Amino acid sequence: MNYLIQPKKFKSLMADEGSRAIMEKTIDFFENKMGKTKLLEDYNKKVWYREFIDFIGKEQIFAKLLTPKQYADGDPDCRWDTARNNEYSELLAFYGLGYWYCFQVTILGLGPIWMSPNEAAKKKAARLLKEGAIFAFGLSERTHGADIYSTETSLTPKGDGTYVANGEKYYIGNGNEAEMVSTLGKVKDGTDDYTFFVTNYRHKAYELKKNVISHQEYVSNFALHDYPITEEDILSRGPHAWDSSLNTVNIGKFNIGPASIGLAEHCFYEAITHASNRILYGMKVTDMPHVRKNFMDAWLRLVAMKMYQRRSTDYFRGASPTDRRYLLYNPTSKMKVTLQSEDVVNLLWEVIAAKGFEKDTYFHMAASDMRGPSKLEGTVHVNVQLIRKFMKNYFFNPAEYAPVAPDFSLNDDLFLFNQGPTKGLGSVQFHDYKPVFEENKSLPNVATFIRQIDILKDMLEKAGPDKMQDMDPTFSLPLGEMFSIVVYGQLILEEAKIMNLDQDILNQIFDFMVRDFSHFALQIYSNHSTKDEQRAFCKDIMLMKPVADAEQYTRVWDKYVITLSGEYEMNL
Repeated sequence: MNYLIQPKKFKSLMADEGSRAIMEKTIDFFENKMGKTKLLEDYNKKVWYREFIDFIGKEQIFAKLLTPKQYADGDPDCRWDTARNNEYSELLAFYGLGYWYCFQVTILGLGPIWMSPNEAAKKKAARLLKEGAIFAFGLSERTHGADIYSTETSLTPKGDGTYVANGEKYYIGNGNEAEMVSTLGKVKDGTDDYTFFVTNYRHKAYELKKNVISHQEYVSNFALHDYPITEEDILSRGPHAWDSSLNTVNIGKFNIGPASIGLAEHCFYEAITHASNRILYGMKVTDMPHVRKNFMDAWLRLVAMKMYQRRSTDYFRGASPTDRRYLLYNPTSKMKVTLQSEDVVNLLWEVIAAKGFEKDTYFHMAASDMRGPSKLEGTVHVNVQLIRKFMKNYFFNPAEYAPVAPDFSLNDDLFLFNQGPTKGLGSVQFHDYKPVFEENKSLPNVATFIRQIDILKDMLEKAGPDKMQDMDPTFSLPLGEMFSIVVYGQLILEEAKIMNLDQDILNQIFDFMVRDFSHFALQIYSNHSTKDEQRAFCKDIMLMKPVADAEQYTRVWDKYVITLSGEYEMNL
């Protein structure tokens, strides 16, 4: 069984023909209409992906993926389905991050629209999607980045019920061709209310200044000069606008995880096929122990990434006002899955070496782009600190929930457009993590991981960080990383049960999980601000090592990993 995506043998998780057709048409576009040669030439020459935009417009792909049923005019293939959007994100990034990015920022641009009470704007968005439009999310500014507290873009009343908008936005993907740019500003009528309003790149008061990056994507800097705004253009105001900005991020940035996975999967195929056909020093490269270890580690991390992302999607689809566990699983994906993809590419690059720079490889493109996803949402540090807000309740205050089953229904995920106020993260509760670990403690590396968790929990209870350590990122960040590994492991085990994963694979996954846990414990141990009692706990964690099983290791290599040599190559 191949656990990685294989476009030429693609098996969609979606049950309906319409969704499978979307995936198959996209694969056909990249494999047969574009091909690897043109894909890489366009990337190397930084060509705007006009053909792709024309394709998704002709086939109404974004319209089907991103239009809730209520606004779909009866099209049975339209819905907003997080599981389907995740699958499509992985597929697009498998062919190139730029194509995914166009999809990603369209999702972000639509967030404030679908969350808005403005019915006219929603109907307009649905019509434009059907016509092949792309969208943009005008939030960031050059001076302040995504610090929306400091937003300077203004909406000034003219006294006749209309407004003029002024200000500059920066880092705005699709800003060169977005038919609706959901733009954040403040109303200058004495309230300083936040507001989302819609602008359009074609208007003469919309100055497209430049592409701020040197790439295929167009990440724009645009300015508004007395841009006329009517009530029909206003999406939200006050607390609703504030909540819309953060809740849109909750929806849209979850797609960063599957994008990272898609990039790493294509790299894996290219790397193992290259290495297994190379003879150096009289032996096949993939027979060298250190090379084999790199491929094993890379493949196991990839499978774990896919399992975590798949299971966390179920919690998105099952979210409700009384179940907001997704608010932890989302930043964990944005931080953990993206960094794991970088680890995968680094492991592969150490094997293929100079080959990774060649311009006719997918690898050289992905290796450059791979650094982006972990930095697309406020950097890893922001997400780790967000994750830490949930740590106390996760470990010490579990709640009872009904089991969450995998959800591949044809339903809209409408709660995501009605998430409510963004406050109260510290009150979110989680189901007890311990039972799923206990169910798997017969696996030696899971048992070791359980002991590491117990020591971490003991440290938090008896020698937790003081206020100064909480404010010190050199202490708080590795602590947050350790917590995230526990969350990661829990959902991997849940998914392993659902998919009946080979126990050999699962035990080998927890081999690297134990090592990663020890790595961050060492960081805390070595920190100048760490107290002696904290060091004692970290030392106990660090001294634990994975349980080696050479026969199991070989079984996984022979059955799952080396068999991927030659399994996939993109059509030229």
